[in-house]
Amino acid sequence: MINKPNIAVISGGDSSEFEVSIRSGANVFAAIDTAKFTPWLVEMKGNNWHVIKNGKEIAPVEKSDFSFTLNNEKISFDFAYITIHGTPGEDGILQGYFDLLKVPYSTSNVHASSLTFNKWFCSNYLKTFGIVMAKSVLMNKITEIQTQEIVEKLGLPLFIKPNAGGSSFGITKVKSENEILPALEKAWSESSEALIEEFIDGREYTCGLVKTAEEMLVFPVTEIIPKNEFFDYEAKYTPGATQEITPARLPEDLYKKCQQLSREIYEHCQCSGIVRIDFILKEDRFYFLEVNTTPGMTTTSFIPQQINALGLTLKDILTKVIEDKLIAHQ
Repeated sequence: MINKPNIAVISGGDSSEFEVSIRSGANVFAAIDTAKFTPWLVEMKGNNWHVIKNGKEIAPVEKSDFSFTLNNEKISFDFAYITIHGTPGEDGILQGYFDLLKVPYSTSNVHASSLTFNKWFCSNYLKTFGIVMAKSVLMNKITEIQTQEIVEKLGLPLFIKPNAGGSSFGITKVKSENEILPALEKAWSESSEALIEEFIDGREYTCGLVKTAEEMLVFPVTEIIPKNEFFDYEAKYTPGATQEITPARLPEDLYKKCQQLSREIYEHCQCSGIVRIDFILKEDRFYFLEVNTTPGMTTTSFIPQQINALGLTLKDILTKVIEDKLIAHQ
């Protein structure tokens, strides 16, 4: 009998992206190669960590060693596939826990995860490498807010978003000065800091990629055309609300430029595992938006679309990631 590694597919988390994460986890769980691995679905929310089977909790997770007991048998997890979007799965917290326990995991490490999750830190870090991005201002609740100065510096319209967060929760497109304060309050409901960015009038593109010890695999670029005014939560997760074209309709030079920029940013941030990088294209120039180190993995998410366009399956890529990390951990 083959002793297959026990893979914890972890979803849930403590952010507004909980439900999206549950869907990502379910899709990843279904794609794990059961000929090579034994997958278990683990749902986390606060201190409530449970193994889930057929939608029901079957056992609590023992946090001291990341194991659980089922039918009087102790089962230890050999690998963690993290599909939590937001805290604690995308900001380095869960990665630090697994590092302490010496359990290998699917994502970037503590440092890369915490850097990329903080949009302000990540943007300012990448500026030193010449990466182009929108002008921005960071605001917290004790910052003195001069709305007129903000408009003079960044213009209108502008975007106000949480500094840490995803799935477009808490984001507002601001068209007038008197909308700035309500938009800041909305962003602060998701994060202690808000990022105010100038509006770049262009089209959005996204590119996924993954690096193993053997290769860097850059996925096809996706072109995003939302029917809403911008790519908000509704546009992301409502069927038909956005036209998503993979591969993107770009001239070959711009297509390759997007892939090359994605590769450079991945390396600059020392990422690991499957990552997605978002851009706005204006006048043949790509403006960096953000790095997603635990990108959406639902059936309609960009990464599965891009993998399919590459002629591979999600199972193929997940197997590459898991095997690569397990070997590196030996």
